[in-house]
Amino acid sequence: MTAPSNAASSDALERDARLVNSRHAEVRPGEIAVGVIIGRTTEFFDFFVYAIASVLVFPSYVFPYVDPLTGTLYSFALFSLAFFGRPLGTFLFTYIDQHHGRGVKLTIALFLLGGSTMAIALLPSHAQVGATSAWLLGLFRLLQGVALGGAWDGLPSLLALNSPKEKRGWYSMIPQLGAPLGLALACALFAYFLALLEQADFLRWGWRYPFFVALALNIVALFARLRIVATPEFKRLFDSRELQPSPPFETLFAEWRTILLGAFAPLASFALFHLVTVFPLSYNQLFTQTEPVRFLVIEGVGALICVGAILAAGLLADRVGRRAVLGVSAALIGAYSGFAPQLLGAGQIGEALYLLGGFVLLGLSFGQSAGAVNSSFAQQYRYTGAAIVSNSAWFIGAGFAPLVALWLAANLGLWSVGLYLLSGVLCTLGALAINKEWAKREGDAAAPDQHPVIED
Repeated sequence: MTAPSNAASSDALERDARLVNSRHAEVRPGEIAVGVIIGRTTEFFDFFVYAIASVLVFPSYVFPYVDPLTGTLYSFALFSLAFFGRPLGTFLFTYIDQHHGRGVKLTIALFLLGGSTMAIALLPSHAQVGATSAWLLGLFRLLQGVALGGAWDGLPSLLALNSPKEKRGWYSMIPQLGAPLGLALACALFAYFLALLEQADFLRWGWRYPFFVALALNIVALFARLRIVATPEFKRLFDSRELQPSPPFETLFAEWRTILLGAFAPLASFALFHLVTVFPLSYNQLFTQTEPVRFLVIEGVGALICVGAILAAGLLADRVGRRAVLGVSAALIGAYSGFAPQLLGAGQIGEALYLLGGFVLLGLSFGQSAGAVNSSFAQQYRYTGAAIVSNSAWFIGAGFAPLVALWLAANLGLWSVGLYLLSGVLCTLGALAINKEWAKREGDAAAPDQHPVIED
């Protein structure tokens, strides 16, 4: 199905961005990479600002009538709502994309994301409005998820399409840099306000400022991304159906196998993602005497180490293959799951070892975890299929990880968190094994130039 022409509805929003690119006849991979990094860093900054507040603010601000553990569990339950909202956003904004254009879709999605984030910054406390505070927080968190689902712009796919074949692993890791960069920035801001303010002042007004910063960054990200999607090259790829949205249900039925593999292949990485970022902060806050400022600084340092590990994953993938990097890193995460969670209860040195070692493994695995199957989508389904894979993987692998891990640690002990992480490892290894068999069967029948499901 060909999307109707909607130049009239998008041109007004994209005109300035197109003028910026008027000197270029094509999109350079380096320019795409900058747009991707800015966009993903902004999204993950929003994500981690909320996640940190879920531990340090909302349990006492929104749920003061329960004990701290229960309040944090309630807060993590609301945290998960965004992962329900992301698929809804994909369906809603695909319609907007098809009928009103990419510029309109992206503008609405990023303003919804920024508006929801700012609304959380203005959230009244339970002391002011009672249970309405929790309902409002849940609504704003759900809207954040809807906006994130709609903010898919196809830039990672465009980057892959424009990258040299021998450097596909390197360019595939570029979108992943946004996660540790966003985390480092969020940790730095919260650590600054915690160190600067008394606890009462922080809980009254200091925690709100990182959310206001998120709104400003969303505006910057909007123009950085429109600068790319408004280019003639992006329009050519869109018009040739390489980056054209397809009906979501049609994509699901036509590409269910690729979507299934894409959702399960990165689960080891996505489970570890929250077990070294959000969960340990909650465990530290509830069960140890470590100051949150110190813990946030260690997490920020770990995030920068993760950047280096992601870069290393890109280099390794181009030498040994993406499947090998995913498989070996999953096996290493499995070994890590057997002993590392217990380090959180072994004092400050144990906490540091858990975090820094976990961030190294996260970088190696996360660096190649996204987009591993995108090249195997049929051309007309690649744009929407990539968005569905991303939403599905985050929902299954990460949406409930902080909630489940904290409940397990509180009721069964830290060893059970290792078992939870191991389950993600088994899903990844299973998906890679199934993919190898499917690729072998298709290789016997397919044309010589057909891509395998996950590239070697």
